[in-house]
Amino acid sequence: MLMAGKRLAVFSIREGKGGSIWVRAGSAFVNKDGSLNVLLDVLPLDGKLHVREAAEKRDSAASSRFGGEPSLEAGVGGHS
Repeated sequence: MLMAGKRLAVFSIREGKGGSIWVRAGSAFVNKDGSLNVLLDVLPLDGKLHVREAAEKRDSAASSRFGGEPSLEAGVGGHS
């Protein structure tokens, strides 16, 4: 559920030869009125962004393989 103060992760997802490549594009924060502030560190090449709740932990071994997100093979991840 999106509540005020909630931190979200923003990704650009690119299709590669070996599957999807998730690149952390920035962060988003939920405002009191339910709107979002999105802070981008990069711009997506295809103009598409994916926003999801940020996870609490990171796995450093998977971090370098998946652009900083540990559980992206399963389609679930976040950034703290």
